Amino acid sequence: MFKKSLTLLALGAVLSVYAQSSLAEPVKNIVLVHGAFVDGSGWNPVARILDKDGYKVSIVQEPQTSLADDAAATRRVLALQQGKSLLVGHSYGGMIISDAGNDPSVAGLVYIAAFQPEQGESLLSLAKKYPPAAQSIAETPDHYLYLKPEKFHADFAADLPVKETDLLARSQVMPAVAAFAAPAGIPAWKTKPSWAVVATEDRAINPQLERFMAQRAHSSVTELKGNHAIYASQPKEIAAVIEKAARSLSQ
Repeated sequence: MFKKSLTLLALGAVLSVYAQSSLAEPVKNIVLVHGAFVDGSGWNPVARILDKDGYKVSIVQEPQTSLADDAAATRRVLALQQGKSLLVGHSYGGMIISDAGNDPSVAGLVYIAAFQPEQGESLLSLAKKYPPAAQSIAETPDHYLYLKPEKFHADFAADLPVKETDLLARSQVMPAVAAFAAPAGIPAWKTKPSWAVVATEDRAINPQLERFMAQRAHSSVTELKGNHAIYASQPKEIAAVIEKAARSLSQ
């Protein structure tokens, strides 16, 4: 009986050590989700930094046809990862990661000038709480949205060269109105740690709304002086926030 007890104690100790080592396993998968009106290529400067620092980076190219479709596209990429992932979303991408982040493989979330919805809120309903400075979104006859090209630079990416934003304005990804109107389900930030970057000169999302949502979600907040596309204009600073989050999850 005494030997059996010792064996059980030894087994328990081994399992405890194994569990602790599993918890301490570093989070090296970073999944980046872009927002509306642009595609995933805007993440390239951030991705290159993360690649160099030893992270495995994936970029989701969501269809922007509906919030459900976009969350499904994100889960599809998450399913390809080995181990836990840190999920990062910009702008409308925050709506997406709040849903897809409920996947068991997601360890935490990072919101970059992004929406952080509560259950039942839509992007449109959130924007009404603190209206943005920009009023440049237009709708097509078949209910898709786009930014008026002449306003794109000022309202979306004033920190980037005009030649670059000119190309972005011409190659816009048009989100469906239905995606912006869709109510959020139970958000992942309720149960998982989160970080948020507030772009203090954001014209597409009111910075006050970004602060309100981040405070409500108990996110760790970093404020950076910059416009909405801050992930493209300040890739070093954004990569630093992402890496800090990944290291925190690995401790």
